[in-house]
Amino acid sequence: MDGVYFSGASMPSFSKLNKDIRTDTLIVGGGLCGILCGYMLKNAGVESVIAEANVICGRTTKNTTAKITSMHGMIYSKLIKMYGKEFAALYYRANQEALEKYVSLSDIHKCDLKRRDAFIYSTDSANRLSEELSLARSIGIGCHFVKVDELPFEVKASIRFKDQASFDPLMLSSAIASDLHIYEHTRIKEIRVNEAITYDGAVIKADRIIIATHFPIINKIGGYFLKMYQSRSYTIALSGAPSLSGMYLDEKDGGLSLRSHNDLLLLGGIDARTGSYNEGWGKLERCAAELYPNTEIVSKSAAEDCMTLDGVPYIGRYSLLSKDLYVATGFNKWGMTSSMIAATLLCDMMLGKKNGYEKVFSPRRSIIHKQLFINTFESAKGLLKLKVPRCSHLGCALTWNKSEHTWDCSCHGSRFDKEGRVLDGPANKGL
Repeated sequence: MDGVYFSGASMPSFSKLNKDIRTDTLIVGGGLCGILCGYMLKNAGVESVIAEANVICGRTTKNTTAKITSMHGMIYSKLIKMYGKEFAALYYRANQEALEKYVSLSDIHKCDLKRRDAFIYSTDSANRLSEELSLARSIGIGCHFVKVDELPFEVKASIRFKDQASFDPLMLSSAIASDLHIYEHTRIKEIRVNEAITYDGAVIKADRIIIATHFPIINKIGGYFLKMYQSRSYTIALSGAPSLSGMYLDEKDGGLSLRSHNDLLLLGGIDARTGSYNEGWGKLERCAAELYPNTEIVSKSAAEDCMTLDGVPYIGRYSLLSKDLYVATGFNKWGMTSSMIAATLLCDMMLGKKNGYEKVFSPRRSIIHKQLFINTFESAKGLLKLKVPRCSHLGCALTWNKSEHTWDCSCHGSRFDKEGRVLDGPANKGL
């Protein structure tokens, strides 16, 4: 169940918080996003503390396919239709700037960063891709139709985004985390005004608090339990497969994602709402047997992704009711560029600097989207099911995941092991 990066980096370890402390900024969550936030604040001369419930980069960061790209599926036609060309262009520029920031960081800290072209492809027809290409180019994106010949199946059309990248997120996190003020195994039980209380009773006082826990842990404000759901996606690593120079994503939901990492091929995708029926790695294993016979599966991993109503992350003030509380969440399967955007944007907000991307990622965007009603329906269905066990987050009924041997919540994506221990939030305590 470990991603292919886990054995490639020696992660530093940190002690558990056992006393009351004070800091300028508390960052709750020690994934890549939280660590980048701490790193940028440190470089800006702002004192910060990172509180991680388990170990840093131990969940989603560890299991990502680590594509650094502004190619986010069919996002640009969607954003242009929803919000207009200016909004979509800002979203693109924010992600491109995040890519270049990683490239600059890789000059300082080794992280196996490699420039690669990114492709979105269709095995059915060129129609949907033609619209995406036309609208993307209308906002200045230099993408093009190209012929793809290194995939083991027929591709009807493909759009190329040049000079994107892949990297090893654990190598980077390990390098920049060493000098940060981090506490591991420090789970936050309660957030009050300018302070957080751990499950062991330690109090962290802070002028500002950033919630970077993947799915936000505070329910009373912000409405994130309605504005997001979580999706589970799966990856297998194959040895003995031909190397791919590019990074590939099917334009269809649930399609295949492919890229090489050193001498391995990462075959992923087959995503489904957490808590709904899914085959886990079964379909990927059948695809591997058909597309890449005589290869060996050497690693399996799964990642949890927070999906927003409109496909854009929520980064900024947690809610109108919270003055010194901030959030970074809803990265929609594009956590690498989104983590860098969040760290940059939140650091500017901590310093009182104006950032031109605030309105794009503002959590106060309109919530009137079709997905809101789907999320509301799923939550109501989960609450009304007469079965146990029930999620410790908001009481929804849990579903047994046969592939991963876990209890999963279809309402908000919390997951528990067979003993009832929390694996993924927003649940903050066991069953």
